[in-house]
Formats: sequence, C-alpha cells, structure tokens
Amino acid sequence: MQIAVPRIPQTRASQFDRLERVRAIAPTLSSKAREGEDLTHLSDVALTTMKSEGLLHLLLPQELGGEQLGYVDAMELLELLAAADGAAGWYAMVANAAAASVGAFLPDRGAERIYGADPRAMVAGQGGPRGTAKQVEGGYLVNGPWAYGSTIYHADYFHSGCVVTDGNGAIATESDGKPRAIVCHFPKEQGKLAGNWDTLGLRGTGSYDYDVATVDLFVPEHMTFPFTAGLPQRGGAQFSIGIVGITAWCHAAWALGPPRRALDELRIVAANGSDRAASLANSESFRLVYADAEAKYRSARAFIYEVWRDIDATLLGGGSVPFHQLTLARMAMRHIHDVGSEITLFAYRAAGGAALRAGPLQRVFRDMHSATQHMLVADQIYQECGRVMLGQVGPTAQWAGPRIVEHAGPRP
Repeated sequence: MQIAVPRIPQTRASQFDRLERVRAIAPTLSSKAREGEDLTHLSDVALTTMKSEGLLHLLLPQELGGEQLGYVDAMELLELLAAADGAAGWYAMVANAAAASVGAFLPDRGAERIYGADPRAMVAGQGGPRGTAKQVEGGYLVNGPWAYGSTIYHADYFHSGCVVTDGNGAIATESDGKPRAIVCHFPKEQGKLAGNWDTLGLRGTGSYDYDVATVDLFVPEHMTFPFTAGLPQRGGAQFSIGIVGITAWCHAAWALGPPRRALDELRIVAANGSDRAASLANSESFRLVYADAEAKYRSARAFIYEVWRDIDATLLGGGSVPFHQLTLARMAMRHIHDVGSEITLFAYRAAGGAALRAGPLQRVFRDMHSATQHMLVADQIYQECGRVMLGQVGPTAQWAGPRIVEHAGPRP
C-alpha cells in the first residue's frame, strides 16, 4: 500500500547552500579523477567527500531517513558533480537512482534491512533481467551472471534483474503473457566481482561484471520487487513515475555535466596564449562554432529543466505524471546525449594536442562517448518517442524499458 507522505518543498535558499557546497568540493573530485581511472573505481577520498555531503542519497524517501529532494533540485547538484568528474557524477547518478527505486519499491522488511541500520547504504548492480530466479517457498533461487554493475565496487548490496522461472525451469509469465521479471537484492558478501572494467571512458565507475558467490543463492521475497514496479511503497506520489521515469531523470542529469565542462575547458585553452590557442581565439570561424555549441548546449539543458519542472509541479500537486510527459523526459534524455557527443567531439578536435594528452578535455570526450553506448539512450528510444509525437500510440501505451507497450485495459 502506498504511504501518502507529501514531499516537503525545498526553499531556494537551502538549495543555494547545497549548490555552493558542491562547488566547494568540485576541485577535490576533479583532482582525484585520474586516480579513479587508474583504480577503475572511484577513489576513497572522492567517495567519502560525496557521501559526507549526502549527495548519493538525495532521493531516498523521507520515511527511510532520506532528504527526498525534488527532481529539479537533485538534478542541479548532479550536473555539477558530473562536470567536476564524469565518474563521480556517474556514482551519484547510480546511487541516487538506487536510493529512489529501492527505497520506494522494496517491501517494508527489505527496505528496513538495507537502510534501517545505515540510511546511506549503497546499492548497485544491473537491474535489467539478465539473471534467473527460480521461485521457491519464501523467495527465489537466484543465478547470474550480470554485466555493467556500475559503482558496484563500493556497494553494500547488489541489485540484480532476473527472469522468474518455475520449479521445472519454465519462464513464468504475467497476465498479458510477457515474461515475469523481478529485481533481487542481496549483501555484497553473497556476490563476486569479475574486476573486468577496461573501457574507453567512465573508467572510474567500477562497472564490473558480477555473479552470485554460490549457485542457487536464496533471496527472500521481501528483498525483491517487480521489474515493472507499480505503486511505490513509500515516498508518496514522487516515485509514481517508476523505474522508467527515475532512469530518465538520472541519465539526463549526468549528461548535462561533460559538455559543460568541455566548453569551459576549451575556453581556457583558447585564452591561455599558446600558439594554437592564439589562433583559436582570433579565428572568426572558431568563435562562430563555439557560440553555436554554447547555444545548442543551453537549449538542450533548457529542454531538460522545462520537462522536469513540469514533472515536479505535477507530483507536488499529488497528480499522476501523464504518459506524454514521461515521453518528453525520455526524449530530452536522448537529446542531451546527442548534443553532448557533438560538443565534446568539437572541443576535443578544436583543442588539438591539449586534448590529446591526459586531462579534463580528453576525459570528458571519452566519458561522454562511453555514455552514449548505454542501452537507455539507444536509437529505439527516439524511434518510440517519434511514434508518440506522431500520435501513433493508443491510450493504453506505457514505457517498458526502451520500448512502448500497449495493454488491453486502461494504462496503470
């Protein structure tokens, strides 16, 4: 049953203080970015710095001791973190998405187990249904493996998507005939990491492949929730946007950071007086393209904030976010990744040797182009958004992963 606890509106004064604190720690995060890449996970200093400011649990429901900020307020903070260091921003993105979804949808007993002793416990893993969960009395026997467990190196609990099977190994189905999927949660001691994170970018995110430590790991029912979770167990209307809405928020928020940092770093290169920089600063064609890049970035950013301000207003009023609004959120998420890819490529090429060597410009280029490979910003997202914009979906349509499905009855 949903617990109707209204979210407390945040004042702009308190948000200003939060933004100033994030700006104050940004140099520390930037200075530790290279170390995180060498480690292939965030450094302890960077993690502790963010954790001590509560930046990994901004969306944790109030009933679990969280601050439960609105989406716009939390987005403003996350974009600053991603600009400081893409990996630090990715940690914040994943941790906040987990705090929101696990905190909102896990049954009371499971939520108490994870967050009762430590409201800043970290949950990470692969929520897509790559594993299997055989239903048994009281829970499931779970097996992997899973890939891309972002930030899982520092997680206290792993969360893992599974297709449900019966005692004979047959895939269980929902009432509409589609495979039944759940998200399972278990302590890190019951999992094992592959340690295989060797990538172009986002190297400091520790997104290792992983598996359960023993075959047929038992996971109690109260440590699971449906992959297509419906009404939140706590947190009120804010989390009624479901996993689809939460992931659209976090990926859009992260993608605001790298292109902003790229443009800022390129401006520094153009002003530092070196031979190439001098030619950049005095080039009319460069000034034109730079201004165009700024306009594209600011337009994409404005689109994202317009959508999420509308969503915040709907939720704060106790309303249900309409399907069309969620579609705009997904479209804005995909759009900022395209714009970010274009801008970071422009900055990388314009800066020449300054971007070739290790440093912020090279890193934001690699991080942004790694993020564009995520399944949640695939071309199918835009294709499905196009169907909505063209009026080609019916009144029962809803988002399910990267695609739209339609049901026989009214949309839940």
